[in-house]
Amino acid sequence: MGKRIVVIGGVAAGPKAAARARRLDPSAEITIVEKDEILSYAGCGLPYYISGMVHDRKELIATPVGVLRDPQFFAKVKDIKILNKTVATSVDRPAKEVEVQSVETGETQRLPYDKLVIATGAETLEPPIPGKDLKNVVRLKRLEDADRFREYMRDSSCPQVVIVGGGLIGIEMAEAVRECGSGVTIVEMLPHILPMLDADMTCLVEKHLRQVGVTVATGTRVERFEGDEHGRLQSVVTSKGSFVAPLALLSIGLRPNVELAKKAGLLIGPAGGIAVNQYLQTSDPDIYAAGDCAEKSCFVRGTSCFLPLGSVANKEGRVAGSNVVGRADRFPGVAGATALKVFDWNVGRAGLSVEQAAMLGVPVVSMTVSAPDKPHYYPGNQPVILKLIAEKANRRLIGIQGVGPGEVMKRIDVAITAMAGRMTVDDVAQLDLSYAPPYSEAMDVLIHCANSLRNKLDGLLMGVSCTELQASRQAGEQFMLLDVRTPDEHHAGRIPGSTLIPLGALRARASEVPQDKRVVAYCKTSLRAWEASRILEGQGHHNVEILEGGFVAWPFETEQSA
Repeated sequence: MGKRIVVIGGVAAGPKAAARARRLDPSAEITIVEKDEILSYAGCGLPYYISGMVHDRKELIATPVGVLRDPQFFAKVKDIKILNKTVATSVDRPAKEVEVQSVETGETQRLPYDKLVIATGAETLEPPIPGKDLKNVVRLKRLEDADRFREYMRDSSCPQVVIVGGGLIGIEMAEAVRECGSGVTIVEMLPHILPMLDADMTCLVEKHLRQVGVTVATGTRVERFEGDEHGRLQSVVTSKGSFVAPLALLSIGLRPNVELAKKAGLLIGPAGGIAVNQYLQTSDPDIYAAGDCAEKSCFVRGTSCFLPLGSVANKEGRVAGSNVVGRADRFPGVAGATALKVFDWNVGRAGLSVEQAAMLGVPVVSMTVSAPDKPHYYPGNQPVILKLIAEKANRRLIGIQGVGPGEVMKRIDVAITAMAGRMTVDDVAQLDLSYAPPYSEAMDVLIHCANSLRNKLDGLLMGVSCTELQASRQAGEQFMLLDVRTPDEHHAGRIPGSTLIPLGALRARASEVPQDKRVVAYCKTSLRAWEASRILEGQGHHNVEILEGGFVAWPFETEQSA
């Protein structure tokens, strides 16, 4: 008789663990227990199914060649037994048995195991908001939830949708709703959406959302959902007014589903997930945990975190599947890598943000630059706004953020590799990245950003972020805002209060720049502003900062000449 392996959870990590175990051990007796009917579906594709980009729901539960991943597929192809519509109710660790119960009949049975994998995923947060159980207040966790949302969206009486929560799912769903022809309002309690980004970067995303017609209400708390006499949603009442809408998505976040593990007496980590070692073993060496329910370790700083991503779940599932059959595969941790499509913009990040580093007490230096993803002369070039974060003490790269319509993810992935190798920004600046005009500039934007950060660390450059500059303006601080672009650029659009001295005229007009007053120089991307600061430094000015990212990365109000 082969090794008995039971896997609890049948969406991402669970099926991956079971399939890996089967490939390595043809004699194992493998069973997957899943509470829902549908298993092994692409949950990350739900917003694109709702938008209509994915036409058929079967595409989310099929293999690349179109074979449905249903119980018959697992039985015939994988020789894996599926107990779907079945809930695991308890784990008897001394007896090494799992008690399960049929959702339909209530019948219970006990499954013996030699090795157990817990992949129970995450559950949606349910805030105590009055009216949250009204009809048309939807969550998005399962394929059936997406079916329900699509059904509501097809109703012609759905002109507006309110999305409660400005995280990844909320932002992806905003685009899906707009693609369906409805208006959308995002209500976020925090000061900004996408809290994994620093404020200067998320302000740019918020500006883009507003430009494409999405209403963004940040710093706004939902107080209640109001419905009609039939129990259908009519409006969402917030701390800043009401939004009339017949449909709302409640998407304020997730938490690890660890109730079964707690009941079994397994150790829970500081981030709320099931504590595991590098082999994904729990506090019981015969029980493994993988996916959203398992605690993650950030390899950038060694801290615990919760990171509910399908990519991580699948990688962990493979590691767990290897180890339950006797191998010793390791999971090295995560960088917090996140990718997001926001209409025609790309958003990515990894590592620590400046704000996260401050909370951990890690002194850092950051730099933001703007540059095209391809040479300015090559057709189709698009801007990328990139931010790098390094430890001040050792110059090690510990974070990256990128937004814009250009190719962001290539730069994010290179930086993740650099962080995994504990490289400094000096190392990154010397990377021999591939180059041809269709793909990047000769000095790629990542290299450019690393070099700019080196200049800042070396004291050659003083920079200020858009949010820092805006705070100074709102506080009434007196300083010179120096625009070194051309007159045509200045008249077409500028930051209010700017003084124009084109870069080509700056040497001759340097006396117009005060030496006893703060000066902030900017241009389109702040490359010319950097040149301006060096010119002025050579003429005795030691108080010149540059606006990081330049006018391209300015998310606040502008003005133009009549």
